[in-house]
Amino acid sequence: MGDTKADDHRLKPAIRSHQRTPSGSRDFKEATKRDALARLEVELERLASTLPEPRRAGVEKEFKGFKNLFSRFLAEQGPSVTWEKIQKLPEGAVIDYSTLSTPTTDNIHHMLDKLVVVKLNGGLGTSMGCKGPKSVIQVRNDLTFLDLTVQQIEHLNKTYKCNVPLVLMNSFNTDDDTQKVIRKYKGLKLDIHTFNQSCHPRINRESLLPVPKNGDVHNDIEAWYPPGHGDFYESFHNSGLLQKFIKEGRTYCFISNIDNLGATVDLNILSLLLNPEQKPSEFVMEVTDKTRADVKGGTLIQYEDKLRLLEIAQVPKEHIDDFKSVSQFKFFNTNNLWAKLDAIQRVVDQGSLNMEIIVNNKSLADGLNVIQLETAVGAAMKCFEGGIGVNVPRSRFLPVKKTSDLLLVMSNLYSLSHGSLVMSPQRMFPSTPLVKLGDNHFAKVKEFLNRFATIPDLIELDHLTVSGDVTFGRGVSLKGTVIIIANHGDRIDIPSGALLENKIVSGNLRILDH
Repeated sequence: MGDTKADDHRLKPAIRSHQRTPSGSRDFKEATKRDALARLEVELERLASTLPEPRRAGVEKEFKGFKNLFSRFLAEQGPSVTWEKIQKLPEGAVIDYSTLSTPTTDNIHHMLDKLVVVKLNGGLGTSMGCKGPKSVIQVRNDLTFLDLTVQQIEHLNKTYKCNVPLVLMNSFNTDDDTQKVIRKYKGLKLDIHTFNQSCHPRINRESLLPVPKNGDVHNDIEAWYPPGHGDFYESFHNSGLLQKFIKEGRTYCFISNIDNLGATVDLNILSLLLNPEQKPSEFVMEVTDKTRADVKGGTLIQYEDKLRLLEIAQVPKEHIDDFKSVSQFKFFNTNNLWAKLDAIQRVVDQGSLNMEIIVNNKSLADGLNVIQLETAVGAAMKCFEGGIGVNVPRSRFLPVKKTSDLLLVMSNLYSLSHGSLVMSPQRMFPSTPLVKLGDNHFAKVKEFLNRFATIPDLIELDHLTVSGDVTFGRGVSLKGTVIIIANHGDRIDIPSGALLENKIVSGNLRILDH
């Protein structure tokens, strides 16, 4: 590809260098940017015109959002934070969860009538080798992420005689499959609503023009993408659901990733939000203490007298180590968020959502280099008034991103209670073990499951590393630090009933049926 150096550095994710460009080349860049926006507008109009009339209005609304994103992308210069302007977190900016009071039972019913639960359900299970939406992967006892979520909220509604609605934000990738799956929940005590996040065209990295040739997404699905969960606010507003819930007298929504099994409705946080004695917070971000495993996670900072989310992509290169330091930035964002509904309505109506743009460089199957512009839902924090952080226990952050996470949630470390995972009281310390499973043999769910006759006992495990062709028999117990390495061409079968405590296993061990 004939990448010019200048082009290249303008399109790298969010971090750009600050050297002065000669004014001639600066004028050239400005002119090409103005030109790029004008050309994009023409192309988007052409794409919309290929659609039948009834679908056109909705698509034009989405394109309007995309145009706004694209023009902001063209205008952005360098990292979006000036490191020196980061202020110390003010007193009371982050509230410790342990100081929150628990509401009385008679009050809970009224509180839950004010709540809407939103799950971000736009992602596919491809990174774990699964077809379809990630939310339909079986996590435990043959139950999927979606089953567990539905069980939790149904239990809440039955216990407190209320009617908390569940809202799923799907993407064009997950909507059809999700609609089929949710039919099975018809007889349960909960209302499920869905809406789709926007569908944006991928952009050719060289020409900065849209990749799709016509407006029908399913015609060329690779040419389109869902623009990250930061799109929630606009799409929720456009769906009409936001206005419906406000009319019903509901005041807050609780937003979380569907693959975070720790993100259950927390009554103490809801009680804090609905406390009549204090000025209401429009936005709450649940953060938790950073460990060595979380150094890349977004953190909370005070900047220009407002709390905001700082992601690693916004950090100047020379400060990456500062950002990762556990002592300088103690917390990271769990992406469990609480937002006031009328405040969402206000910021969308005003057009004041200016979340940092994440520039995601991708290559399509045919080798074409594209960029997709995304935003993150937590980055909107700075657009709301009276935002606060709540430092929650680690148990509220239990995401399943890889099969190593799946191993933990399927094991005896947890038990299941009405759709919520509860850590076993037999575990002496609250932290979860650190597990690393080799990508070549364990990355896909199906392969992973074939390698365990039964899931081992992990109650006393601190650290597990497995690499190479390794299988586990029935009733294996792992304690302390266990490292199992099968070199290329070797295979290790851990025998049934084996107890490995602080052991390194390497070499070749075959157990064959006789």
